[in-house]
Amino acid sequence: MALKQLRIGTRASQLALWQANWVKSELEKRYPGMTVTLTKIKTIGDKILDVPLAQVGGKGLFVKEIEEAMLRGEIDIAVHSMKDVPTEFPDGLGLHCITEREDPRDAVISRGVKFADLPQGAKIGTSALRRQAQLLKVRPDLQMVIIRGNVETRINKLETDNLDAVILAAAGLKRLGFTAKVAQYLDTTLSIPAIGQGALGIECRLDDKEVMATIDFFNHPATSFAVRAERALLWRCEGGCQVPIAAHGTVTGNELQLTGFIASVDGKRSVKGSISGPATDCEKLGITLAEKLLKDGGHEILSEVYQREVSREKEIPV
Repeated sequence: MALKQLRIGTRASQLALWQANWVKSELEKRYPGMTVTLTKIKTIGDKILDVPLAQVGGKGLFVKEIEEAMLRGEIDIAVHSMKDVPTEFPDGLGLHCITEREDPRDAVISRGVKFADLPQGAKIGTSALRRQAQLLKVRPDLQMVIIRGNVETRINKLETDNLDAVILAAAGLKRLGFTAKVAQYLDTTLSIPAIGQGALGIECRLDDKEVMATIDFFNHPATSFAVRAERALLWRCEGGCQVPIAAHGTVTGNELQLTGFIASVDGKRSVKGSISGPATDCEKLGITLAEKLLKDGGHEILSEVYQREVSREKEIPV
């Protein structure tokens, strides 16, 4: 017998609410008698808007307060963008479902100009060191401007901050209906996505078997294998959400293909590699590829990145 009610914890941004409402709608369709409610929770990442995320430091900037509410019993599940979810969870909580992935690519918002045609020295707005590093590797002439805010705010910075282009995740643009503004979707060979980009994760208390059984249907096996491989790579590199590490997995039949990338922030030094194998070995494949990348120069690159960010964190009041 299905639960009579389910409480969903979510951030209050436009995209987070779209995602949580989608989960709510799917639950109500599957369980017509269930009452599903949303609880909006402000995270530290939502509170600090005038500092680049990489300088705020720490992991779980967009999930910590939601997890605390779950541990207090105030909510039953949390809906997250997978790229915001740390690789480790508080005791008693865990990721139970990963939904089918939306378009994982990055997208260019400009005045109709494709990436290769942007003028010399163009100013590019982005929220991720990962994107910055990869695009500077191809176009070192670009000026990168770190931008914050919800999807619509960042789109508007094209005009308000006089930028030549803004790079955003395609998934959020598609979910919120902004695809008409996209000048180009970047191939994953040019801009490898963030770990988990495009997928949603549903977190819950691991001892709540009734809730877990209720949300089982959200899990998409192929996406889950791919994202778990990406997250294993990130875990082995000891990376957070705001470091220049990228990974993208795809599953065809029973085979998983995983590509990983580690770079310096300026894109001048980088290491890239791929691995393939049975999808059921997803975590093992992610760790194996991570160890190869670290051995091939990634360890030195990340050591410098982390040292720089630790120095900056000390300067920022939180």
